[in-house]
Amino acid sequence: MTEKKSDKQWREELTDDQYYVCREKGTERPFTGEYNFFEKDGVFHCVCCKQKLFDSSVKFDAGCGWPSFYQAIDSDAITMQEDNSLGMERTEVLCSNCGAHLGHVFPDGPEPTGLRYCINSVAMKFKKR
Repeated sequence: MTEKKSDKQWREELTDDQYYVCREKGTERPFTGEYNFFEKDGVFHCVCCKQKLFDSSVKFDAGCGWPSFYQAIDSDAITMQEDNSLGMERTEVLCSNCGAHLGHVFPDGPEPTGLRYCINSVAMKFKKR
């Protein structure tokens, strides 16, 4: 991680929803996110530090209520860690640059990776190609 900011700085720069999801490891309600049914061509960036995270070409409709991707734009763009909160065993997805909580990854996605990166819309900003 290279992006070091204080809690006060994050609170000043992010909306309440962005702060809750990205800095407090919250989640947005399913089927409410801006990018859930979004189909434009471009790249999704971290809302906190602008790092490129996912390309729209790997986005798919998983029917889970959150934008889903089957791979990150680059293996160095994200980090993953074990998440045993709420009595569940999951793998958390974080921005590798600033440590923002993005969502979780599950082993039930399409080929070629078989992965489903289930990401909160509020944790991303889209830029058209």
